[in-house]
Amino acid sequence: MKKALKIREQVNEIAAFRKKTIEAAEKYLIGFESLIDDILTCFLAGGHVLLIGVPGLGKTLLVRVLSRIWGLTFSRIQFTPDLLPSDITGTEILQEKISKEKRVIREFEFQKGPIFANIVLSDEINRTPPKTQSALLQAMEEKEVTIGRRTFNLPAPFMVMATQNPIEMEGTYPLPEAQLDRFFMSLNMKYPESSQEKEIALLSLDNQKTLNSLKSIEKPQNIMKYSDLIESVVMPESVLEKIVQSVRNTRPESGHSFAVRFGEYGAGPRASQYLVRASRTKALLLGETIVTEEIFEKVYYNVLRHRIILNYAALSEKISVDEYLSDCLMK
Repeated sequence: MKKALKIREQVNEIAAFRKKTIEAAEKYLIGFESLIDDILTCFLAGGHVLLIGVPGLGKTLLVRVLSRIWGLTFSRIQFTPDLLPSDITGTEILQEKISKEKRVIREFEFQKGPIFANIVLSDEINRTPPKTQSALLQAMEEKEVTIGRRTFNLPAPFMVMATQNPIEMEGTYPLPEAQLDRFFMSLNMKYPESSQEKEIALLSLDNQKTLNSLKSIEKPQNIMKYSDLIESVVMPESVLEKIVQSVRNTRPESGHSFAVRFGEYGAGPRASQYLVRASRTKALLLGETIVTEEIFEKVYYNVLRHRIILNYAALSEKISVDEYLSDCLMK
């Protein structure tokens, strides 16, 4: 009984943390409530986010505001064709030092790159070649970086938020499927509503001064403790069956009629794992201790969207990935 009461108190704390995050962010961000909710779900689940949207929607501001609200360090990497892996991870530099015997000695010293931050914004990640993109693979999967023979742990918590511009394909390098699969969610950023855009138009373009005064609403170590509660959320057998069957339906070899007709490749078993964790995390943020079908459907599209490859028939008939997923969702 005491354990159940304690869990309920912690769940209420997490729900309150979600509410405080949205309220604090709304002072600087307009029309982002749903997006912030999804990013927070991914952050607590320990995953990474792929943000897809045209320039000027406020992706960089969004990440900077959230990092300050959560009291975390932030770095931004602008991906360009000439970017090198060492520009991300860091490099060893030959330094001169004075020894105790007052001799000049030379030794290599590792200078950490921008990847060593709690939240890393990888801006326009598809504008750099695969060799440089791969510099993020170990960081995203193992939360560490290997330079030469030495391995360095990344700060905890750690999350990569990568952005892509959907309207320009020239001079870009599409992310390999293996790297796409490492992203927990893929989120589409849309244009704001008319009323929201009026408010945005009146905002000051100089956000630096106001951002510097922005205080965190929670200590990072407390935020990390919230993640420990995810596994305690109950996953009913009926919801688990719906998750697994929906993922299997995305594969053409499953025999699902829509997948056979329009699918090239479906989602793998990792997608099922991510859906379970995302559903549990979303339940916590909503103040629930059990996953329902409605909660699962809130994360379904975001977790699977980037794991599906459609065939030429789908492209010719202009079938979107979301339409494909809608039909594959177990009813």
